[in-house]
Amino acid sequence: MSGTAWERRKELETAAISRAGGAVLSSLLASTRFEVRGAEHYASTWGAGQPVVFVLWHGRLLPCTYYHRQQRLATLISQHRDGEYITRIVQRWGFEVVRGSSSRGGAAALRQIVRTLRRGTAMAITPDGPRGPREVMKPGALLAAQLAGVPVIPVAAGSARAWWFGGWDRFLVPKPFARIRLAYGAPLVIPREATEREVVEEYCPDVERRLGALMHWVDGGEDGGA
Repeated sequence: MSGTAWERRKELETAAISRAGGAVLSSLLASTRFEVRGAEHYASTWGAGQPVVFVLWHGRLLPCTYYHRQQRLATLISQHRDGEYITRIVQRWGFEVVRGSSSRGGAAALRQIVRTLRRGTAMAITPDGPRGPREVMKPGALLAAQLAGVPVIPVAAGSARAWWFGGWDRFLVPKPFARIRLAYGAPLVIPREATEREVVEEYCPDVERRLGALMHWVDGGEDGGA
């Protein structure tokens, strides 16, 4: 098989899998119910026309992405092959996609994220992706927000009725008719004068703590303040 024929075959295969997977996920998530806490945090920023960086853990991205479908958001997805399937699904949900990660295309992706934010489009970023460690902050999302001069808003989603898929991130897929808890933390601004070291040593642990508080609530706890 020639290179061109093989590439065409892979393209058709990727398109078919993404189309079928997207249809299944859309139908499944359409049956769920969302309980939302902290929506005022993005209503006062993003809802008022200010771009923001939403940060959420990779394993919880599916319900968050579905909830904000067709809302003129952009998201960062890795350049690995699995990322191509996710890209096509979220594009069907109305997301603009920036390809790259900390391991591949990182510098170019950071520049594109900053340009996207500066033209007024909010970004959703999973700062522990694409390979983990799970629920450990990498600084890229915070550095992008700092460079663009926009706030960071932590987000978490959880459900008592879900499938948990293996792999480094324990990927959550809600079961049909599940109730999903979705929580947003208060906006955090990274000062322009903060050094990269300060972002890594001070702000990354702070955002991890905020996400941890939100995760506690979405996973069934009572306190979701962040």
